[in-house]
Parts: sequence; structure tokens; C-alpha cells
Amino acid sequence: MAKAFDASKFRKSITKSVPGMSMGFRDPDTWISTGNYCLNKLISNDFHKGIPLGKVTVLAGESGAGKSYIAAGNIVKHAQEQGIFVVLIDSENALDESWLHALNVSTDDDKLLKLNVAMIDDVAKIISDFMKDYRAEYGDKDDAERPKVLFVLDSLGMMMTPTDVDQFNKGDMKGDMGRKPKALAALVRNCVNMFGDFNIGMIATNHTYASQDMFDPDDKISGGQGFIYASSIVIAMRKLKLKTDANGVKTSQVHGIRAACKVVKTRYSKPFESVQVEIPYETGMSPYSGLIEFFEAKGLLVKQGNRLRYVTKSGDEIIEFRKNWTDEKLDIVINDWNNEDLDSDEHGLESLEVDSNGEIIDENSEVNEV
Repeated sequence: MAKAFDASKFRKSITKSVPGMSMGFRDPDTWISTGNYCLNKLISNDFHKGIPLGKVTVLAGESGAGKSYIAAGNIVKHAQEQGIFVVLIDSENALDESWLHALNVSTDDDKLLKLNVAMIDDVAKIISDFMKDYRAEYGDKDDAERPKVLFVLDSLGMMMTPTDVDQFNKGDMKGDMGRKPKALAALVRNCVNMFGDFNIGMIATNHTYASQDMFDPDDKISGGQGFIYASSIVIAMRKLKLKTDANGVKTSQVHGIRAACKVVKTRYSKPFESVQVEIPYETGMSPYSGLIEFFEAKGLLVKQGNRLRYVTKSGDEIIEFRKNWTDEKLDIVINDWNNEDLDSDEHGLESLEVDSNGEIIDENSEVNEV
């Protein structure tokens, strides 16, 4: 029998020879809600989690798709509720204090630092200097003693390189599309490596543009593929018009936007799942938005006539018209299936007979047509 390898000496020697290196696993233990239960589930496989600290998350979409609303609004608000300090880097000069206050985001100095920076190199220098100071002060302390920090970068697409500035000053607007993708990828790669061992995370927004490839019509994310490879979570967003009022009645007026969110990349759940989240202008996004359609797609809510039927894990039956599926009733489904794999066949519906249209056959149940 071969002699067992003694890894203790190897651990000591390698930690001395490679400064700044850590060993072992570092699974996320701090999660920040996106403000929407369904989107949280698609990202983290948990309705109450969302995005993790220690990783880099990217929200990409066209203008007005709700990227800043989710990143600089919902996520920052929920981060502050957990005592996480936020460094908000605004490269678009678009985030007003009054807008943040309307989304219940605190701009107090002890909760948020807003930096107006447009150069990729400057952002890299700021983060690098911050991490040096953070390591020097908290590197030897336990996780419980380290402050939690979230960087919010809005947006990657508007950031510039020194070449962009030089060309602007000379009146020669050729752009710097060669260096910019490499610089963005290098920025994200370095952040991933620096943040991994600490209670620090980043969420960045980016722009998309229409594809010119007839065989691949999906919108493309600007800045190349390098930073996508380095990111842990990538969410692609599209803007759709919301033409229903607060009561769900269709109108000819636009009452907000419907953000079509596709989780292109995630390490914590199955990728390429989608949800449409409603963001009304008057009330903002509901955390329950998109859940009914999501539960229908997963076979948890099943059509029975013009109503939706759900059988709880305890065997109770709930049958309601779509508009009567209130937040309280949706909470029942959330609590039943929070940590479950919703792509399995074990949804508690095997004993129900279903017709060719996917509707439950139940001769004992009366259905009121409206």
C-alpha cells in the first residue's frame, strides 16, 4: 500500500512562495436580493437569495430595460438593509440623488460612496488601492470582523480608454475598440481574483446591440466575450412595453416596462431560464412579478378551466382565478419549493389526470366560467 501524502509541508511552502494566494473552498455566504423572487430563483436556485458577494455579476441590456433600476436601485437598497457598504461608480453621470431616494436608497456617507469616474484605468486604480488597504486592515481578521462591501459599476459600456480621450482632444473620433474589450476583461478578471476571499462583490451594467448575424439573432453584449467568461453571473435584459394598468386591464397607454430577463450564465442554477418582470412607473417592481407564469411553466400551477390549481405538499388544494392569486397564496408555493429543483418531475402532480391541453381532469370540481 502506498504511503499517504503529507500535504502539510506542501501547504506551508506554497503559501510562502506565492503571496496573496489562499487555499480551500470559498462558497458564498452572503446574498443580496434583486427585488424579485423569480429572478432570485433563476440566479441562485433560491427565491430569497439573489446575487452573491465574492463574485462579479453583469446586467446587460438595451437602454431603458431596467438595468440601473435593478442594480443601483433594488440591489443597493437590499444590500444596505444587510449593513453592506456600497461604492457606486457612475460612468454615465446619470444617477441622481433624488432618483435613488425615490427607490429607498440611502445616500448617507456611512452607507454609500458615489464616484463619478469614466476611465477604465481610473476604476481599476480605485479598486486596486481599495483592496490593498482592505487587505492591510482586515486580511488577518475573521470573516465576522470584516466589513462587507459591494461595488456597483454603472456602466461598463460607457467607460473610456486614454485613447478615446486623446482622439477626442484631437478631433479624431475613430474610437478604441481594440483596447477597450481587453481592458474591460482585465478589469473583471482582476476583480474576480481580488474579491474571492473577502466579503466584497461587484455588480456591473452593460449595453447590448442588435445582432447582424441572421443565424444568431440574439442581442450581443458590448465589450467582447472576455469579461463574460470572467463573470460568475450574466443576465441579458430586453425592454418590452407594459400596457396593463394596476388592475391587470389591457390599455392603449404605456404604464411602464416589462423587463425580459434571461440568465445567460450562472454557477448556482440552470442557465438560459427567463422571466418577464413588470416595472410600472407608478409603483415600481413587485417582488412577486412573473411568479404565476414561472409556476405555470414549471407545472406547479395547472390550468383547470379558466382557473389555476395548486396542490400543496401537505395535500391541500388551492383553485383560484389568475387575478386572485395574491401574494399570500404565492408565498405558499414559494415556501413549498424554495430549495427544490423545479425541473424534476416530482412536483406533487403525478396523481392528477391531465387532458391533451395540459388541463387537470377532475369531475368533482365545479368551474365557474366568466
